Parts: sequence; structure tokens; C-alpha cells
Amino acid sequence: MRPLTDAWRSATSRLIIIYGALFAIWCVVLLGIVQWETSRYLSGVIDQMLASRVHYLEGTAPRDMRATVDAASRIDVQGAMWMGLFDAQGRHLAGNIAALPKGLDEDGMARSIDASLDSPTRKGSTRVRGLSHELPDGTRLVVAKESTTIDGVGTIIRRGLLWGLSLTLIPGVLGGVLIARGPARRIRAIQQAMEPIREGDLSVRLPVSGIGDEVDLLAETVNATLAEIERLLGEVKGVTDNIAHDLRTPLTRMRTRLYRLQQVFESRPEGEQLDACVSEIDTVLARFRALLRVSELEDRQRSACFENMDLGSVLRNVHEFYAPVAEDRGQRFDLELGRLPPLRGDPQLLFEAFANLVGNAIKFTPDGGTVRLVASTGDDGGARVDIADTGPGIPPDEREAVFRRFYRSDETRSKPGCGLGLAIVSAIVRLHGYSLSVGGSDRGAVFTVTCPASA
Repeated sequence: MRPLTDAWRSATSRLIIIYGALFAIWCVVLLGIVQWETSRYLSGVIDQMLASRVHYLEGTAPRDMRATVDAASRIDVQGAMWMGLFDAQGRHLAGNIAALPKGLDEDGMARSIDASLDSPTRKGSTRVRGLSHELPDGTRLVVAKESTTIDGVGTIIRRGLLWGLSLTLIPGVLGGVLIARGPARRIRAIQQAMEPIREGDLSVRLPVSGIGDEVDLLAETVNATLAEIERLLGEVKGVTDNIAHDLRTPLTRMRTRLYRLQQVFESRPEGEQLDACVSEIDTVLARFRALLRVSELEDRQRSACFENMDLGSVLRNVHEFYAPVAEDRGQRFDLELGRLPPLRGDPQLLFEAFANLVGNAIKFTPDGGTVRLVASTGDDGGARVDIADTGPGIPPDEREAVFRRFYRSDETRSKPGCGLGLAIVSAIVRLHGYSLSVGGSDRGAVFTVTCPASA
């Protein structure tokens, strides 16, 4: 299960980022429209002022036009309006516009141009809004007004946009991050609660905050489902355990009677048949004992009978126990012990688990093969135990199934056993908080038990 360690991976954070980006784009578009409409309005006002001034001056007699333009230019010393009179060749005749601006057509439309000004208050090229009009005598009258007001309004709007976005988005993003941390904490709590559930402990329930939101609703639904699954599995398990327990007594009595008969007919042909019946009953009783053993381990408390122990000592006992068995089959049984950390656990249960794994390895390894029991310190500072053999291996599609009760593949049905050994190992490993996995290839299987440092 992937932990939710990165806050930006959460759906809430992504929604905040998307909403913030869309909000910023919307603000830019909106203020862009405001700036464009404001500039268009101010340009229209200036254009009307220019048209009014041209209309006023064009009524002046041609012989008085120069004097009128010069007089108007001197009166308008603050530069509210600039004027210039030019002949047909573009030579300057009057006014404070020193040269005929480029880009002005005589179509009655005002345009933004660069004008060369010559007055006591302004000299040089200036960006203005200008209008050109041809008079009846062929001269051209140019009137202009500075467009700094329009540019200033645009600057104010852009500055307001930056401040507005900063004052809106930054607190919004920070607030969104703080808001997202609450659901993230709850999701992490749910993830932590799911770990023992994933390991098979159906008694655990997801935390409910009591707020009554969607997360609580989901947690309550999952809890109700877990309760129902726990009840159904408990009923099935109870039936199975009861059957195994109730049948064990009459089967034991039957075995005793058959054994007595077998002793009576020991030297007769009937004795062989009775001996075969006793062996079959022993097999059934062994399966019942293994089944009840799995149930006992699964019902046991995690910390029962745990103590500080030496894992190396447990593994040496397993090696000592199975070394003669491997030797009888001509197998090589190697024990490799590295430096192991101290652990807490039940030595007897762990002996049973590792003995089961080693016994399986010896059983499925052909005569003359090799079984290796290797223990070392893992990457996390805990212990790692590998049981490797040179048998047929376990296909990848069966590696999860081998830990289920009564599971036996087609290749292993010819071997003695009841399919409960690995289920017992799995129950013991889970009881200790360890992990169990199987790997390898067609050249042999490798069972790995990982013991965390904190276990």
C-alpha cells in the first residue's frame, strides 16, 4: 500500500491548484477586459476633444490660421492640447508640433503616434493621440493630446492585478494547504488501520472522526463490511474447527479398536488390511491436528509467550534436527549464520515454523540436492532468513496460493502431506509481525522470512 507522504499528491491539493490556476486566469482575462474597455473609453474621450478642436479651428479664415494656431499653442502652456500647421509639402508653418508626424491619414480617425514637440514645457518626441485634417487651402492641421492618462490607467490596472492576485492567491493557497492537511491526516490514519486488516486481522476498524462527512461515511461503510466478513468467516472457521474437533474423538476410538484387531490378526492377511486402515486414520488425525493448530495460532494473542531470544540458536536447533534426515537422502544441508540482531518472539513457535520450511525443502529436493539455511542482517537492521533448495521450484502463479489451507499443486499431490504446513508457518510468522515470501525459479524455491528490527 503506497503511503500518502506527499501532500501535493492528494486530490484536495490538486483541486486547490487547479482552482487557483483557473481563478488566476479568470482574473487576468477579466482585468484585461477592464483595461481594454477603459483604454477604449478614454481614447474615445480624447478623440472627441481632438475632433472638437479641429472643428473649432477649421472655421478660422486661412489668412488668420497661422496666428490662431500660434496663439492657441501659447495659451495651452500645460500641454493639454498640442497643435501644428503644415503646408502641402509638410513644412512647419505654426504651432508647437515641430514636424509633421508619420502615420497620420486624413480620414478623420485619430491614432496613437510619436510627435516631435517644441514648447516651453515639452521638447522632443512624445507618444500622443493625434488627428490630421486638411484645410481648404491645402494646408494640414494636426492636433494631438498626450496619451499618458491611458497608459497610466493601464499601469494602475496591471499593478492592481498583481496586488489582487497576490493578496488573493497566496492566502488562498496557504489556506487550501492547511485545509488539505486535515483529510490527509485522516487518510493516513485509515492507511495505518488498513495494514493489520490487510495482514488478516479483521477485528480492526477504520477510525471515524464523528464529523459525518464523506470520509466518515466511507469508513462506516467499510467497517460494516468488515464486521459482516468477520462474522461470516468466523462462522465458517467455527464450523470447520468444530468438525475437526468432534470427529477427532470417534476417529481416535476407531483407530484404537482397529489397532487391537490388527494385533490379533497380525500374522494373517487381514492384519495387513487393518494396518493400512490404521495408517489412513493416522493421516486423517494428523490433518485434523494441523487444522486445529492453525486455528489455535490464528486465535492467539500477538504477545503471548514472547521473550528476548537468540534467532541463531533456534536455527542451529533446526539444522541439528534435520541434518540426519538430509544425510540419509544424500543431500547437502548447509547452515550459514551471520551476525543477527536480538529479537522478541516465541522460540518454540519459530522452531516449528523454520522446521516446517526446512522439512518441505528436504522433501521436495531430489536425492543428492542441496538445501541452504541462511540467516543475515537485513537492510533495515532486522533479520532475514532464507531457506533455499534445488527442487522443482514453485510457479509464480502458485506462490500466493501455497500459503492457503489444504492447497496442494498437481506436482506435489504425490508427496505425503495435508497442505497445512505452510498455513501453519504463515500463521506463526503473522503472529510475530514478520513477513513471509517465496521466490526462486525452476531450479529451486527460496522461502524468505523477514524479521523487522522493531519486532
